[in-house]
Amino acid sequence: MEPKRNLSEKRSESEMNGTNLTLGVIGTNFVADWLCETACRTEGIECAAVYSRTEEKGRAFADVHGIPAVYTDMEAFLSSPIDAVYIASPNFLHFPQAMDAVRHGKHVLVEKPACLNEGQFRELLSAAEKKGVVVLEAMRPGHDPAMERARAALSSLGVIRRAVFDFCQYSSRYDRYKQGEILNAFNPALGNAALMDIGVYAVHCCVMLFGAPESISARSVILPNGMEGMGTAFLTYPGMQAEIVWSKITDSVNPSAVIGEDGALLLGKLSTLEWVRRIPRGGEPEEIGGERPENNMAYELADFVSAVRGEGNADSAVWQNNTLETLRIMDEIRRQNGIVFPGE
Repeated sequence: MEPKRNLSEKRSESEMNGTNLTLGVIGTNFVADWLCETACRTEGIECAAVYSRTEEKGRAFADVHGIPAVYTDMEAFLSSPIDAVYIASPNFLHFPQAMDAVRHGKHVLVEKPACLNEGQFRELLSAAEKKGVVVLEAMRPGHDPAMERARAALSSLGVIRRAVFDFCQYSSRYDRYKQGEILNAFNPALGNAALMDIGVYAVHCCVMLFGAPESISARSVILPNGMEGMGTAFLTYPGMQAEIVWSKITDSVNPSAVIGEDGALLLGKLSTLEWVRRIPRGGEPEEIGGERPENNMAYELADFVSAVRGEGNADSAVWQNNTLETLRIMDEIRRQNGIVFPGE
């Protein structure tokens, strides 16, 4: 976790002129903490309210981040004069909470996965269009310039034959699961699965670089309580294959890679894209990821602000379509492995 900052520091002329997008935060977990820490360094946005189920947690979170308003009633929170909502609640709450926010005329930035399935996200986008608000998934690599550099480098690899997108991370809560304690992170009733929690990064990166596959074949490892612990999917494209690997019960030992006849790309941890390297066939590795930020959440926040304001090259449809295709692939992976969440 990043060190705390003094949120009273002046950030920009836009803040001093009161033109910032005001953001309400749903959730007080570590991801919401990172988002607020990043927002305080991002021009054009400020955290103005937080919703928590308990006053104590909400107040403690607000005090750390200098947030002026704390709510324990969702209706009051959504009726407050905030411009937008960031949702960092459990997966199964993303869709209903995002829909409530849209109905109240709020723009929405919702943590990955944006919804449990493609159908939910389509319904959410339809409601947002009718209300004239923006809905985006908080998918960090989807907004990171390092991924754009990786995409631009594909042509230098010759004919691409294989790709591996690997995101395996031994969960800090897995040991307690093995001792018989089922924490939220391993509770499938909350919309949790290794695919939903971290595999989504790997699928999304594949979609960003290669689009929709011709076919999908997948197998998951299901834990005794019904929670998916890990899985592998094979996606076919014209002339190439992509392998997607995800796990909450093992760690990755190799980077992700895109392999062509004339060279390869290697990518570091897919959520943060700490580095991207191009290796010409028979040549030496070259760093192409560019300078890395303290937290690449800054890119998704900046794009969200631009999309809401209709500025620059912000194209919500591109990001939304990537989310839709990612969810479509994940729906098929779950279908093949009998993974169904309550209410589906």
